[in-house]
Amino acid sequence: MIEQALQRLLEEAKSDSKLKQSLIDTENSSDPISEFCSICKKRGYKISAGELMAVGQNSNDAKLRSVNGGGVDGIDGWDDAYEQFLLTLKWT
Repeated sequence: MIEQALQRLLEEAKSDSKLKQSLIDTENSSDPISEFCSICKKRGYKISAGELMAVGQNSNDAKLRSVNGGGVDGIDGWDDAYEQFLLTLKWT
């Protein structure tokens, strides 16, 4: 799953300063998500832009399914996995 791939990538980037910086530098790219996914693929992680964007939606859907339709509101907005990943990486 993509969450597991992102966690493994995060752990690898913590110990590889060059990888860490290249991932952080994607923020300044004209197409940050594509650049991020390109780096991931070069490192052997199967992370696509669509999967990255779908992480929050999938979490929201799982929350709604878990209550069997019983009175739970969906998440107004969900976390952007790319942004969350970079924030976590910067703090490590």
